[in-house]
Amino acid sequence: MLSRRQTLKTGALAALSGLIAPKASGAGKPIPFGAAVRPDLLDTDDDYSRALRNYCSIIVPEGGMLWNDLRPDQSTFDFKDADKIASFAADHDLMLRGHTLVWYGVMPKWTEGLAGSVAHDELLRHIDTVVGRYRRRMDSWIVVNEPLLDHATGFEDLRPTIWQRTIGIDHLAMAFHAAHAADASAKLLINEYDVEYVGDRYRNRRTALTALVRFLVDRNVPVHGVGVQGHLRADLTIDSQGLRDFAKDMKSLGLKVSVTELDVIDKLLPADIAQRDRLVSEQAQKFLSSLSEVEPLDSLLSWGITDKYTWVPIYYKRADGLKNRPLPLSDEYAPKPLMAAIAQFSNVLGL
Repeated sequence: MLSRRQTLKTGALAALSGLIAPKASGAGKPIPFGAAVRPDLLDTDDDYSRALRNYCSIIVPEGGMLWNDLRPDQSTFDFKDADKIASFAADHDLMLRGHTLVWYGVMPKWTEGLAGSVAHDELLRHIDTVVGRYRRRMDSWIVVNEPLLDHATGFEDLRPTIWQRTIGIDHLAMAFHAAHAADASAKLLINEYDVEYVGDRYRNRRTALTALVRFLVDRNVPVHGVGVQGHLRADLTIDSQGLRDFAKDMKSLGLKVSVTELDVIDKLLPADIAQRDRLVSEQAQKFLSSLSEVEPLDSLLSWGITDKYTWVPIYYKRADGLKNRPLPLSDEYAPKPLMAAIAQFSNVLGL
């Protein structure tokens, strides 16, 4: 059921004065748009929090719910930042996605010493405690994030996380079952990156992800959707047919596809802002169109809302010294052509 906020301003997309193209096929449905949120900015940058309220119907923590945030030591759960994001969502009638329960990255050092049954029990305790705290408040959870090796070719090519080393592949099913037991109302997703381009590596990763999802579904694991991150590189070619086939495979398995972390890395694009913004939006449009052709996305979230706050320059700083422009709003919080592209495939509020 749509919330009150999602039903507002149904005809407002025309406000971008020609930037927004006609709705893509199937995109007239109320597909929620949202963004990743930094908890420290919610009460320190009024423009930031206002942009989230104005444009989004769902948010996900960029930080605050990772193991390293929540678990400073084995005996402690620190929910300060996570609760701040959850409260912001509740106060402003926003849906909330949890991120993430199983990931190789940003793990506290103390987990390196876990072994045997202790590792098994600690993973279950973490999921039961964290998911249980936000029971019926989460629309969805990214349960498993980036499970595949960079050069995976099959479903068994998993990253050597503490859970993979101590439990094996069964830790994936265990995590989904535990999350479902803690909150049966939440949609549960597996999330992966680098499956959208032309090339052997990306085709192999799509194949491996499809096989891994099928492996879980065939064993009645409660996986409800697949997240394609969408950290798009402007120097690579979108594999439109490959994405259409992937979406078709997910539909055949009864799963919805979401875009979970959209941005466009503009390191190698021209300096001219108008040209660069146009190329960014075109890359996103190709990606979103390809994934949406089989059926509309379940949700569409960008990894941040404004160029003012983005991870991109940490790893992809431009050689000419100009600021990166990977996100839907400019530094000044003005909607860019990328937002117009997003609005073709989701319900962007406030336009």
